Amino acid sequence: MFLENLLNLFLKSNCPLCQRPTSQEFCDRCYKQLQKCCLPNPSVLWHQPLPVFSWGTYGGSLKRAIAALKYQNQPQIARPLGQWLGEAWVSYLSMNTQCVVVPIPMHPNKQKKRGYNQAALIAKSFCETTGLRLKLNGLERVRETEALYPLSPVEREKKLAEAFGIGKDFSHGSKVSVLLIDDIYTTGSTVRSATKTLHQAGIFVLGVATTATTHRGV
Repeated sequence: MFLENLLNLFLKSNCPLCQRPTSQEFCDRCYKQLQKCCLPNPSVLWHQPLPVFSWGTYGGSLKRAIAALKYQNQPQIARPLGQWLGEAWVSYLSMNTQCVVVPIPMHPNKQKKRGYNQAALIAKSFCETTGLRLKLNGLERVRETEALYPLSPVEREKKLAEAFGIGKDFSHGSKVSVLLIDDIYTTGSTVRSATKTLHQAGIFVLGVATTATTHRGV
């Protein structure tokens, strides 16, 4: 018991949201706060023309967790976020088992600066939880865009026009059904642009699954 307690002491790090010591990605307090962000029905937006599946509401602890993941060099946060998204997917939409998972890519310049693509890390954890196949290079970002959050929906659409290309994991006319993965769903501009690229290559897009959505009333 003494050796076990000593080992746990050395293995502990600080919670990225509150800096309390923890042996997990989040301390117990922040974990409970994050779970409060979970949507009662993550599949409420799963309908045409763009089916969206989101684990939680973008705000509070979940907003801070995603910000830490993206901007504070905390890639380990992606593991629980992807796991929770995967568990919700299995609970609500497990009948869609024939799809392959494609993360929304970052432009190589931006990814090199950050060191990783948070959507890819979430997608990896999501696939480990659901058993779905991951196509990490299904899409590529061929056009670098500035930060989109201050832009209007129309401005976002213009910036993202032809921002994506088909990646090396696919060829034109690949007979697959794709589930896109991203961290946040806001206006849908990014997903629509990625979907258009895949559709033009004859690839069917089932929808998008995200850790969070800004849509209220869901």
